[in-house]
Amino acid sequence: MSTQGTQWKERPEGGGWFAIWLIRTIGRYGGRGVARLLLYPITLYFLLRRGPERRASLAWLSAATGRRASWLGVARHIHCFASTILDRVFLLSGETDRFAIRTSGVEALHRYLDAGRGVLLFGSHLGSFEVLRALARERPQSRLRVVLDQGHNPAMTQLLDALNPEIAANVIDAGQPGPALMLQIHDAIAAGEMVALLVDRVQPGEPGLAVPFFGRPAPFPLAPWQLATVLGAPVVLAFGLYRGGNRYDLVFESFSEGEQVPRPRRRARIAALIAGYATRLEHHARSAPYNWFNFYDYWPDNAEATRHDATDVAAAGDDAAAGGGLRRRAPARRA
Repeated sequence: MSTQGTQWKERPEGGGWFAIWLIRTIGRYGGRGVARLLLYPITLYFLLRRGPERRASLAWLSAATGRRASWLGVARHIHCFASTILDRVFLLSGETDRFAIRTSGVEALHRYLDAGRGVLLFGSHLGSFEVLRALARERPQSRLRVVLDQGHNPAMTQLLDALNPEIAANVIDAGQPGPALMLQIHDAIAAGEMVALLVDRVQPGEPGLAVPFFGRPAPFPLAPWQLATVLGAPVVLAFGLYRGGNRYDLVFESFSEGEQVPRPRRRARIAALIAGYATRLEHHARSAPYNWFNFYDYWPDNAEATRHDATDVAAAGDDAAAGGGLRRRAPARRA
């Protein structure tokens, strides 16, 4: 078992309430073209003023591309992140027609939903999670629920309320007590709905398992995978990769058919699921390295964070199933 450090949570966000309000105002009234011009001075500001994020970007790009990264590469990395933040305003407003979104692998998702099965949609801080809203065009009859800690992300909560109250009403609050959260997710899955959450960051104090990722052990959270094995819900991976301009690739991968796993087998099953997920995340991160929006050291060096004794998984996973880990989970877009 592992517990990741709090370094990513200790860093200030790439934009709080004022920044989100400002970019929303410019985007809505000045247009996306005007707002995109402002991304260049914003990129320069973050490049010069945010040293830890700059160093993390250099380390990440060097690992992901296999060659020494430059400041120019870091600038491109930050600009990619800023572009997706801007596009969030339009995607959450339901203006998906502004974008050229190429979708692949969605047939598996349709198959589960057509059979009346709820689906766990597992995303990451790779690309844009908000581009999932394009599903509304293809499947308007299916409800998408997003697990979001509303208390921890007041700026995002306010943005949702302002841009699209209907989406805000479909949020599952990750800040509620664990049993209540678990019950709400269970009910959504039982109703044949999609429940989306990010599964690539271990929250402070949350159990995790370290598995190989770009050749080094990195910690991944246990709670989402324990949830999947307890509920017996199918898992579909979702990657919204930004390709520049107004272009996105929305990629779905059927990852787990969804079966309830008996307690004696959960340890091995969860470990296998996490290792398999890390492999798929690495595959897509290699294809789109500038879409990586974890601007911190993803491979902690301390022994506690990198130890991955599989015998610890079951005990930690049982706590996660009660909602202990999911209670803190939220798709926050921190720099």
